[in-house]
Amino acid sequence: MMNKLRFTIVGLSMAFAGSALADGETIAVFTKNQTNPFFQAVRVGADAAAKQLNAKVVHYIPTKPDSIPEQLSQVEDVIVKKPDAIVFTPVDYKAMVPSVEKINQAGIPVVNITDRSAGGKFVAFVGADDHSLGLETARYLVKTLGGKGNLVVLEGVKGALTNIDRVRGFNDAISEAPGMKLLASQPANYQRLQALQVMENLLQSYPSIDGVLAANDAMATGAIEALDGAARKSLVTGINGTQEAIDAIKSGKLLATGDYNGFQQGCLGAMIAIRNLRKLPVKPEILLKPSVVNKENYKNYDTPLDQRKCAAWEDAVK
Repeated sequence: MMNKLRFTIVGLSMAFAGSALADGETIAVFTKNQTNPFFQAVRVGADAAAKQLNAKVVHYIPTKPDSIPEQLSQVEDVIVKKPDAIVFTPVDYKAMVPSVEKINQAGIPVVNITDRSAGGKFVAFVGADDHSLGLETARYLVKTLGGKGNLVVLEGVKGALTNIDRVRGFNDAISEAPGMKLLASQPANYQRLQALQVMENLLQSYPSIDGVLAANDAMATGAIEALDGAARKSLVTGINGTQEAIDAIKSGKLLATGDYNGFQQGCLGAMIAIRNLRKLPVKPEILLKPSVVNKENYKNYDTPLDQRKCAAWEDAVK
């Protein structure tokens, strides 16, 4: 891990040192962790947009998932290196506000993506309507179950806006169906291993679980592993639309995933940052529409990340 970190730091230093001599702008992209496939999609999307627009991207990723101290340190580092612009996903939407304000004071334009920051000044925000995403995904599960059955919810990080809104959407969908019973709602912090452990405990506590609503795909994968280990069956949904989830839908392991479209968020974040630097028009806010990926439509999403292309700006902002 230390060798990897040293390599990353050296790479960052070289990239920023050479940015003044490069033809294109240098964009620093902050994501929350290395473990969630969603953020891998964000990074690939940002890389794709930069390549299309003849710019450069340098990634800042905490080595410990969602580490506030590490992202604080990374922000201090990036301010010293001063890239042309920043695309920023805060590991905590409140705790990172002072860091955003330092970026503002340094005069570096910043685009906020995925998790809306509670403060600071941004060129734009790119994200999705998490409540609608949770609502539509849960409605699909409820409909598949015929409006009757026992459900459990695997929550993300307590206090995270994405988690708050997605779980609220889950609960709203459940309340629409009197035949559905919510047995438990527990956090697994968006992590596969934690979801596996939480689901194992839930399976021991409840002999009949018909459906699992996971607030992201990584937790859905953990829940499926627990179900397989216990030789139990339950319909599972996730959120993020990762390739891992698409593969699970293809194999029949996963019922559906709400498409949060990390690739497109990465594309748009980088595109806005570059367009702003080039004095081209941008939109101050873009909220991607929710869609549910299932066995009937997964082929539309079954493209490897490295083969995807960012939509043209005019199409992306429609």
